Amino acid sequence: MSRLGVGIVGCGNISTIYMHNLPKFRDLRLVACADLRPEAAQAQAGQFGIEALSIEALLARPEIQIIINLTTPNAHYDVSQAAFNAGKHVFGEKPITVEAKDAATLVAEAARRGLKLGCAPDTFLGGGGRMAREFVDTGRIGKVLYGTCFLMSHGMEHWHPDPTFFFKPGGGPILDMGPYYLAALINLLGPVVRVQGRASAGFATRLVTSKGPMNGKTVAVETPTTVMSLLHFESGADIIFAMSWDVWKHGHPPIELYGTEGSLRVPDPNFFGGAVQYTEKGGDWISVAADDRPFGKPNWRSPNWADHMPNQANYRCLGVAELASAVLHGTPHRSSGALASHALEVKHAILKAGVEGGEIAVRSRVERPAPLSDLEAMALWAGETF
Repeated sequence: MSRLGVGIVGCGNISTIYMHNLPKFRDLRLVACADLRPEAAQAQAGQFGIEALSIEALLARPEIQIIINLTTPNAHYDVSQAAFNAGKHVFGEKPITVEAKDAATLVAEAARRGLKLGCAPDTFLGGGGRMAREFVDTGRIGKVLYGTCFLMSHGMEHWHPDPTFFFKPGGGPILDMGPYYLAALINLLGPVVRVQGRASAGFATRLVTSKGPMNGKTVAVETPTTVMSLLHFESGADIIFAMSWDVWKHGHPPIELYGTEGSLRVPDPNFFGGAVQYTEKGGDWISVAADDRPFGKPNWRSPNWADHMPNQANYRCLGVAELASAVLHGTPHRSSGALASHALEVKHAILKAGVEGGEIAVRSRVERPAPLSDLEAMALWAGETF
């Protein structure tokens, strides 16, 4: 079997980049899509030349071996369980589930059935994330002692056609955007063992100004939109971790790590490329771009961005291809359900600390993913160059 058939469940906004990118990977073949809204599935099927099926029919197709679960967070668990029941491997969008116990159940169920479970984000496998990992692993900044991690904006009601679910239970920046930043930190530093946190909502409602049926309507905020925390890693590192949708403008880099021999700025883990910046003790910042690394070259821009914003590297499906490689070739599985499950437990521990105060222990542990070399990365790509 040279390629694995893929079926996509959930045909919302995010499905377009998955369907666009998937044929560019060596071991994947897009077969069909499904959605509770048949018209949404038909529209995507027509655009990408695939079949539109019901969810039940898609899961029953023998030529589909991998399900990409792009449903809303509150449906992630049920759809993934249904896929396992059908004997399919699963790669899901983040968060892996809404509740941490459900994520742990999925991880155990996949292992019991001998199936692979993967989950976004896979951005840490991009050129920028791999370069940052090399800097840490080779000791360029010594032992990492401390660091900061920031995601701050004023939400997505100005661009998303229906941002309602972002502000409901299961949404919020810690569950929606936190996965990118936690996966990057876990990849660099290993598992989190204890957290402290504060959580709040800066605004009781959000006015939708994006184009679409929700324009001019307000959304009641029912989940924290600012979370500030302190993460203690098994490695000994302490990281200030702040996620907010209540900030109009700020000047924080996404991730800075402070080591015994220097400091490191990690590219924005919302994307696959970017530049690593580092200092040698008190020296000036030195910038090294990942543009020439596999999955580091800028190739995409959002239609919602202002003209002055640069293109970014967007290679969604990299994690799906890496999962397929693990199935076909016995290679390490990196953007795994176990990593996503641990990150989800960390996020819930932060939210719990925000309510109860004090320090919350994280019970689960996960190994750092194996490094992905440039040669291994290129083996996932169908083309010879980027």
